[in-house]
Amino acid sequence: MGSSFGDRLKQERLSRNLTQGELGGEFYSASYISLLENAHREPTSDIIRQLASQLQLTPSSVAEWAHTVSAEESESLRLSLCARQSWDTRDYLGAATNAKLAAEYASASKDPVTWWNMSYLAANSLMQHGENAEAVTVLKTLLDHPLTIESDALALRAQQVMGAAMLAQGCLQEAIFHATKAVEIGSGDSAEEFGAYLMALQTLIGALTEAGRLNEAWTHALVLAAAVTDETPTQLAGEIHWVIGNVAFIRHDIRAGLEHHAKAGRLLSPATDLSRWAQFNKATAWVRLMAGVVDPATLQAIERSELAHSVVGATVSEMLEVSLLRARWHYLNGELAEALELLASIQAQKDELAPHIAGDSALLHGTALQAAEFPAEAILAYQQALDSYIQAGAMDRAEVAKEHLASLQGNDRLSSTAGSAEHPSI
Repeated sequence: MGSSFGDRLKQERLSRNLTQGELGGEFYSASYISLLENAHREPTSDIIRQLASQLQLTPSSVAEWAHTVSAEESESLRLSLCARQSWDTRDYLGAATNAKLAAEYASASKDPVTWWNMSYLAANSLMQHGENAEAVTVLKTLLDHPLTIESDALALRAQQVMGAAMLAQGCLQEAIFHATKAVEIGSGDSAEEFGAYLMALQTLIGALTEAGRLNEAWTHALVLAAAVTDETPTQLAGEIHWVIGNVAFIRHDIRAGLEHHAKAGRLLSPATDLSRWAQFNKATAWVRLMAGVVDPATLQAIERSELAHSVVGATVSEMLEVSLLRARWHYLNGELAEALELLASIQAQKDELAPHIAGDSALLHGTALQAAEFPAEAILAYQQALDSYIQAGAMDRAEVAKEHLASLQGNDRLSSTAGSAEHPSI
């Protein structure tokens, strides 16, 4: 029979994030599944039937894995396993490259299931590598594919990731649309579907919050909170409390924000996922600073974020966001020169940021410039903030930028002040 059955079994298991023990369940040991995957045991009809049930596939489709494979199928399987290995080692560029090639070979061999799984992995890998626009292109093909249209489970996963990709690009209305679609599909019957549903809720809450629709975000946050049970994995529970705490802070419910972030801090571990821990500390520092909470715990979150992002190899946009945290810390502590220096550097690279983040940077830059009595430059910064917020669909923050513009443009002192002092940082 060769290794084609074992390779395909391993591929399908990994695509569902199952361990060998989880796939075997109460019927087969992890070591026996390993023997099957390494072609040291031949599957019987009973084994095929049970594995098909575990994988939620038809027995006939699993039985077909035992047939002789074409060169295209063999190469697709090889590249699929390489893509999974690259993902596991956080080589996201390698994962995306191998997954896209695997999808091409799967398409040539008329294997739509492998094509779908590899395209989905490619999209996730591209997002992790910071290539959100390319990820969106891949996701559009997934959403239009007959397998997605016919399967709620696949549609849920694709819509959730599309929502996350749109949010990462600052396309807030599109993010809300796709995340809502995913949430409306529901949690499904499997653990994988439930996990995707929870991720969709988190994406929807994040997008609604960024768009200023805080009441809607809080309503969904309460649904998310109710989903946490004693059975919820520790890391997932931590992320849920993180998201709820973010919304609470932005709603100026400081007590609830501190409570949920404290729970998240206890549950999330840098040893489990350093990248997510870095993002948690960045988000924690951000919402605390936006709420005006300037204390040792906020500074600790900034420092942890800076350290963790430097270790995991963050993207340019992620490092700029971390710099923005430090700039806001300087501003709130009255250290205008330090804040202005950092903000000028961030603004010089604003095209690397999602529009709503670029808007936040420009708004803070304008505020700092105004405080340093450089109103002409502040007006330019406020206008950049307004344009970025409108592009992102963050209309509540666009109104804030408009108010700042109006207050300065009506200032009769502008013409006499604008050229009277030398700007320290631009």
